[in-house]
Amino acid sequence: MDELTNPELRIDHMKYLPDMEDIGSEIQDKVIAAMNSYDGDKYTAEDVKTALSKDTLTLDDFGALLSPAALPFLEEMAQRAQLETRKHFGNSIQMFTPLYIANYCENYCIYCGFNCHNKIHRAMLNYDEIENEMKAIAKTGLEEILILTGESKKMSSVEYIGEACKIAKKYFKVTGLEVYPMNTEDYNYLHKCGADYVTVFQETYDSDKYETLHLAGHKRIFPYRFNAQERALKGGMRGVGFAALLGLSDFRKDAFAVGTHAYLIQQKYPHADIAFSCPRLRPIINNDKINPKDVHEPQLLQVMCAYRIFMPFASMTISTRERAEFRDNSIKIAATKISAGVDVGIGGHSRSEKKGDEQFEINDGRNVTEVYEAIKSQGLQPVMSEYIYL
Repeated sequence: MDELTNPELRIDHMKYLPDMEDIGSEIQDKVIAAMNSYDGDKYTAEDVKTALSKDTLTLDDFGALLSPAALPFLEEMAQRAQLETRKHFGNSIQMFTPLYIANYCENYCIYCGFNCHNKIHRAMLNYDEIENEMKAIAKTGLEEILILTGESKKMSSVEYIGEACKIAKKYFKVTGLEVYPMNTEDYNYLHKCGADYVTVFQETYDSDKYETLHLAGHKRIFPYRFNAQERALKGGMRGVGFAALLGLSDFRKDAFAVGTHAYLIQQKYPHADIAFSCPRLRPIINNDKINPKDVHEPQLLQVMCAYRIFMPFASMTISTRERAEFRDNSIKIAATKISAGVDVGIGGHSRSEKKGDEQFEINDGRNVTEVYEAIKSQGLQPVMSEYIYL
């Protein structure tokens, strides 16, 4: 008997494990309390109009824009979001690509293609292969890269990720990380290796739902994941990204929690660059029945517009999980960052055959040139790097 076959043996998802740093942050309790008290159905059309009339929104106004009552005002929200986007970001749209360097994972997350019980082809790139991948990506003109791994500290050690960051600095001006949550000292080490920012998907902020979705592994510990962004900032990272995987639970509550979390971090760390990602569930290998719950394109755009109007300075990434037409439309309105030439397998940039399987299915397979031209065709300016170290 183990924790998978006997739920009574499962570790408490709300208690830290011995190797996990507890920074004692007060933000988690505030976010969860705000989310639990959020009732999207209480808002009226008048509440939405009031929110849209304000220059600066409160959390309650943000909640109104996420409510069902706001959906009929999507055109007005899009116009306001576009105004805020152009005001704070001009016509520039940042371009980047993700590089998956390993897909080994020790977590059992029932919705993820990398989960440890999914029978997929596992692989990790060695340092020469990482360099070859990065060389191939750099030749496309991109100057920002996002390094990703499965969540296995054993197979993708902090040192391994650090070496990947060092290689990245030879080819790119900005390096992001989307890896397993770490302690402050590990984030500090990776920052010294060249990492600029860290993105962590909380997946869902509903801790009860979180428990049923994450059955084993370090990821099962809800508060450790929740406080990852704050530890990253304490470790010296310039920026942090926030997201829920919309569709796992009540997407309106999750989006409200994401915005509240980002807002409170910004208040506590005003120097930090804040970013949102807006992913929906996508089908995975060996499970094509996983699809977003009630999160269709209008609802996704509503969430993006609400993020933009509430936190106009935050950057926002639109995923290749979405159709090319939707992505092109979203960068006209709210998104400021778009990926291109994406391959979510292991080793798909420099070789004709992937070394390992993909995490999920993508919808927009355009290469860098195609996305670049699509941005220009809308009167926008593709930007390969938004940050320069002096």
